[in-house]
Amino acid sequence: MTRESSVDYQYDVVVAGSGAAGMTAALTARYKGLSVLLIEKSRFFGGSTARSGGGIWIPNNHVLRREGVPDDPELARTYIKAVVGERVPDDRLNAYLDHGAEMLSFLTERSPYMRFLYDRGYADYYPELPGGLAQGRTIEPEPIDGNLLGRDLRLLNSSSQSLPKGVAFTATQFHDLNMVTRTRAGKRTALAVLGNAVRNIATKRAPLAMGKALVARLWLAMRDAGVDVWLRAPLAELTTDGAAVTGVRAERDGQRVTVRADRGVVLAAGGFEHNLDMRREHLSGPVSTDWTVGSPGNTGDAIQAGKRLGAALDLMDDAWWGPCVRTPDGPPFFCVAERSQPGSLMVNDAGRRFTNEAACYVDVVHEMYRRHGEGVGHIPAHFIMDQRFRNRYLFLGLFPRQEIPAKYYEAGIVTRADSLTELAERIGVPAETFTASVERFNRFAHQGKDEDFGRGESAYDRYYGDPTISPNPCLAPVDQPPFYAVEMVPGDLGTKGGLVTDELARVLDGDGTPIGGLYSAGNNSASVMGNSYAGAGATIGPAMVFGYIAARHLAGGTRESHGPTESG
Repeated sequence: MTRESSVDYQYDVVVAGSGAAGMTAALTARYKGLSVLLIEKSRFFGGSTARSGGGIWIPNNHVLRREGVPDDPELARTYIKAVVGERVPDDRLNAYLDHGAEMLSFLTERSPYMRFLYDRGYADYYPELPGGLAQGRTIEPEPIDGNLLGRDLRLLNSSSQSLPKGVAFTATQFHDLNMVTRTRAGKRTALAVLGNAVRNIATKRAPLAMGKALVARLWLAMRDAGVDVWLRAPLAELTTDGAAVTGVRAERDGQRVTVRADRGVVLAAGGFEHNLDMRREHLSGPVSTDWTVGSPGNTGDAIQAGKRLGAALDLMDDAWWGPCVRTPDGPPFFCVAERSQPGSLMVNDAGRRFTNEAACYVDVVHEMYRRHGEGVGHIPAHFIMDQRFRNRYLFLGLFPRQEIPAKYYEAGIVTRADSLTELAERIGVPAETFTASVERFNRFAHQGKDEDFGRGESAYDRYYGDPTISPNPCLAPVDQPPFYAVEMVPGDLGTKGGLVTDELARVLDGDGTPIGGLYSAGNNSASVMGNSYAGAGATIGPAMVFGYIAARHLAGGTRESHGPTESG
């Protein structure tokens, strides 16, 4: 924190961070007629949003209504309350629900780039709870040609997993691709994606989908609206007049400059997943910055800046967890579909199953940490599959039957053996217990009911299951050699703890009093989802909604623009 002295630049609003939260805040403020500067630490824009699946979980929005989804405000309120419980104040939950659909309509009505699809069938993560929907509430951006970005395309943040040239697919297509050897829909989708790739290469299109598509669409809308953007401009500190935040000090072209924000500052600079010291301080061990797929620039800068002003923090001990597989030469592989597909299970160092493998990925990792703290090693856990599984399904981005590269074996990430006993010996778990666990699992698979953990009973579990397997699409025996064990670590999409905010996205101090001129949205704020995860896109959805709420509040009664305006 520093007292403002001389001012180098002046805007109505300064936004720190270029993910979905920051760009939504900037775009909303600009549409409200304010001058806006967005600063981004990295040389790339998009943050963790660009590296994500791009899902957006916002109940009762116009896309869902268009698709005939039977949602309504009270149904959604019942569900999110059942999921989150008392962990988050009702006024914040209500603000999210009351303004989510409004935010999407606001952006869609003002920019031709704001276009979305429904991910039909992608169930809420707890669809059996009151208000939950088995068909889901998740939407995603329509794919877009990256060439519309022009020279800015090279500035778009990379995905956590690379794809071949010309290839892009939606989340719904990803679901179908997982069944490429099993269903007609899988085969049709694979042919469609391949055909599109050939055409994209021939016509020199640069297709973008999922998180990259969302970021590109928001960027194009910001560009049209006249939002000023500085890349390679990390936030150094917040400036104050002693009573309220007046702006920021940031790095630009190797110089530290002061930017005044007459209306306020919105912090949307991501979590602290790449700050090892903060992980050690706040998260349960073991921890590593190598297990996250979050954007590399997310080191908690905005959280620290707010903390220096006396801001309260919450949920610092939690993250958007998910089981990941380390890769020998890149970011980890975030495992979503693999855990639901039949013919696999997870065991601990004692050789025992410990959870419903197909459950919401946050819950699986919560269980890994909880049980690891009880004395038996669960980190890493061992993902077990047989050759039948490898012949049928995608794994680690590899096609069915495709050989797992030797580097995975050499790094000790994957182990293969001709028998379960041999596999147990190689990964260091008790052979007798391990084989008994697999045999018990196989009995459940034959009868179609997991008596220990209920795998496949939820519509969420079954979404990525194999519909050709009956009676339970998530269960099949593990009995065809060779057998594989894959180390699974507690990865994450980013951390979910940070600055405490109210229903207007204002940052609060330790007494619950708003810090004047300071707002927060996205992963540098304590999540409105508490310790849970309502559905696919429950990271990006709230990030956008509270970015919108922040900008709307700081705009006050200013005039509104419905199209591109001159930047101040």
